[in-house]
Amino acid sequence: MGRASDEVGTSGQNADLWTLVEQRAKDHGAALLAVDESGRTLTFSELQRKATRVAAGLASQGITSGTRVTWQLPNSLDAVVLIAALSGLGAVQNPVLPLYGRRELTFICDQFDPRLLIVPAQWRGVDYAATGRALTEGTERSLFVLDGELPEGEPPPEPRGEAWATTDVRWVFYTSGTSGEPKGVCHSDASLAVSASAMCNRLEVTDDDMWPIVFPITHVGGIGTLWAQLLAGSSAAMVEQFDSDTTIDALAHLPVTMAIGGTALVMLYLEAQRRRPGRLFPRLRMALAGTAPKPPTLHDDVRRELGGAGVVSVYGLTEAPYTTVGSAADADWALATTEGSAPPGVEIRVTDGDGRPVPDGTEGEVRIRGPHIFSGYVDESLNAEAFDPGGFFRSGDLGILKEGYLVVTGRLKDIIIRNGENISAKEIEDLLFHHPEIRDVAVFGLPDPTVG
Repeated sequence: MGRASDEVGTSGQNADLWTLVEQRAKDHGAALLAVDESGRTLTFSELQRKATRVAAGLASQGITSGTRVTWQLPNSLDAVVLIAALSGLGAVQNPVLPLYGRRELTFICDQFDPRLLIVPAQWRGVDYAATGRALTEGTERSLFVLDGELPEGEPPPEPRGEAWATTDVRWVFYTSGTSGEPKGVCHSDASLAVSASAMCNRLEVTDDDMWPIVFPITHVGGIGTLWAQLLAGSSAAMVEQFDSDTTIDALAHLPVTMAIGGTALVMLYLEAQRRRPGRLFPRLRMALAGTAPKPPTLHDDVRRELGGAGVVSVYGLTEAPYTTVGSAADADWALATTEGSAPPGVEIRVTDGDGRPVPDGTEGEVRIRGPHIFSGYVDESLNAEAFDPGGFFRSGDLGILKEGYLVVTGRLKDIIIRNGENISAKEIEDLLFHHPEIRDVAVFGLPDPTVG
């Protein structure tokens, strides 16, 4: 049908996620929302119906508006249903990256203190159920181990929880900082909705689009991508476990229009294309880079070999998702060398060490202000340092502004980026120091053609 996202993006950016679930069930009910690796599908109407029953099942266990729920699931249709169900109840969701182990999850549970913890039984050889039991036994927390179906119940006529403001905190994401323990980042439906709306409008997403979700849906970008689907009525291929050969072969049989996943994934798509005689993605409109620096030739290579508009980049952090978004209409130099420009309402300031703005073309710290910014950390003692006196978030990234476009050049502190995830060098060093046979240690990143 190809409806442009300007309409849905503008009307939906002030809606909470559950309202969008209901809207899409009405106007796109039979359309595909997601397909997984086994070929199972989920339509927009099925999402509403299943999420309503799961919400009833969770409500019977005491989950209601404001209840804190931590969940750690891989990419799956169940994860999408759970997101919608918790949103319908008005719970405060804490999606946790599956790569986080017992140490990180223990810290998160101690700080966030969820009423309910949801984990898979096992995944990729890891016994998540054992960790869940260790973190809930002897506490007031409940544990649900997903080893089949999500809990369901018979929904009442109005299954939704009590009303709440879209500016209330409803999401907490833990991100690896430059040092120490993970930081709990608080977001509202309003901040995530405006970010997804900016993405839809800049990328001109329509209900004809399909993209692969190859990064964790528990990441702020994963939730943002689902939000964009609900805004535009588009579909996604849910990839639970990425394998550079089998996954890309499977995606080649789907009508992918946007090859998203970050710079490292775009480079893998390009390598796969070079091994094929025909187009990998015949309907491709663009490849979406970001999360790591891109080679200066990537845009031209993608446009020439994969097709479409080439590479369009986004930049953001857990605290400030989709701070810049490129557009297929941008000039080639901007697509090839920058991360795009700020959407309306978002301000970017590049400053020197004293917080003073520097001239265009001069490197400095990237500071950000706008309606997409998080509302603060779970540990409130971190908030004062995170913002400058003007209310700009101090990203910790180094960058240059060039004609309104942002070029990210590095980090103020020592950080390693692997597959788009931040890894604190100091945190790894501190862990290794505990080993009795290690006297001294230095951790640093090396360029890798696969993971960044």
